[in-house]
Amino acid sequence: MNKLNKKHHKILDSIFIEPIKSNVNWNDIEKLLKALGTEISEGRGSRVRFYLNGVRAVFHRPHPQKETDKGALKSMRRFLIEAGVK
Repeated sequence: MNKLNKKHHKILDSIFIEPIKSNVNWNDIEKLLKALGTEISEGRGSRVRFYLNGVRAVFHRPHPQKETDKGALKSMRRFLIEAGVK
């Protein structure tokens, strides 16, 4: 795992905080995943594929807004847990 900076830790905390937030910026999540060593590949349309520690997931980039909705954040949380993060 690569080195996480202060902002990465803040984003990670915002993914796992209860109740689930609805204003987490998607680009910040992607930066966090890159810092964790996640392989990221583009899918069709707004789809993005992630591969981390043997776990695969596909998400849709939010558009036109920049924030991730609660459902996607819940799925991201599950992906990170399955991949052994936090």
